[in-house]
Amino acid sequence: MFYGSAVWDPWLIVKQIGCLQCIYYLTLGMFLEILVGTRVSRMSLVYFFDYATVTAATVTGWCVIASFLLSSLAGAGVLLNLIERAKKCLDFSPTLYNIHLFICIVYGGWPSSITWWIVNVTTGLAVMALLGESLCIKRELREIPISRYRSRRRGNKRP
Repeated sequence: MFYGSAVWDPWLIVKQIGCLQCIYYLTLGMFLEILVGTRVSRMSLVYFFDYATVTAATVTGWCVIASFLLSSLAGAGVLLNLIERAKKCLDFSPTLYNIHLFICIVYGGWPSSITWWIVNVTTGLAVMALLGESLCIKRELREIPISRYRSRRRGNKRP
């Protein structure tokens, strides 16, 4: 995508938020299936959206916590490939977690567990936003190989 001319496209933003949210829940589901699915008899949406499952009191709770943290790491990679701009990472990450908070409130009520807030806001949001931003900055600061194109334009042949 070219970013030379600043064009505000709200439909692109909505599509990017939707894709980011879907990919986040796909990766979260994959990690929950791998880590939690082996420990419980039946997987359900409880592990996605109920704050009571995010607990440090049980081994299953630790697996849920690990799933959320691993999906935030994967989300940083998604930000790198989907959003592509470092300054937008700090916008899209909180949007993802605000939508997740809204769905959690609708599903199971206001999250009253301090563990849920630490896992989702303090670590999950911070990891996704900051790691995604640093990965995007690293990509944006890569050198563009211009000398190769100049030599072709002048008629010089490459060795």
